[in-house]
Amino acid sequence: MIRNIWRRSAPWLILAALGLGVRTAPSQTNPDMKHEPTGTLQVDMRKLWEDHVSWTRMYIVSATSNLPDKAATLDRLLRNQDDIGNAVKPFYGDSAGRKLTELLKDHIRIAGEVVDAAAKSDNAKVQDASKRWTANADQIAVFLSGANPANWPVDDLKKMLHTHLDLTTQEATAYLKKDWKGSIETYDKVHDQALMMADALSSGIMKQFPQKVM
Repeated sequence: MIRNIWRRSAPWLILAALGLGVRTAPSQTNPDMKHEPTGTLQVDMRKLWEDHVSWTRMYIVSATSNLPDKAATLDRLLRNQDDIGNAVKPFYGDSAGRKLTELLKDHIRIAGEVVDAAAKSDNAKVQDASKRWTANADQIAVFLSGANPANWPVDDLKKMLHTHLDLTTQEATAYLKKDWKGSIETYDKVHDQALMMADALSSGIMKQFPQKVM
């Protein structure tokens, strides 16, 4: 359910390049909040989105460090998008599930392009990929809202997904700065925000299909 250039001498400039990290992402986390799942759908959706941000984190580490597990990590991250699409099929049908998976895989592939282009100091590719990344987030929002407009207002979804991109960008940028503490702290924010996205999705499904949900 991530425009100047990322220079080797100052990788944090990717924030300005993307036009994302230069602003503070809207706060959607509360360090004191307790996550208490209330039903099977909510538990399952949270697991899927935790996997999403966890494998994204591992890909950031692998890609920016050019580790030998980079390709395998990306494959696992892409599989998570299949899992999220499959999770909505019982409610919206196979075609909708496949479409969501397609959009989410584009989200991951474009994020990978941003990281790879920035690491190579390819400004043109960074700018192109970042624009497509934001456009893809809006496509996901429009698609989901079309399936459940009463519970998933398109503007709310866009804001939620843009926050996800902002936080992921901040996480990756801190890692490239070798700001290990900052990157870890931002990942915690990414994780909390992912749980909120998961809850927004599961709550919308439960309201739309109360007879299908435990």
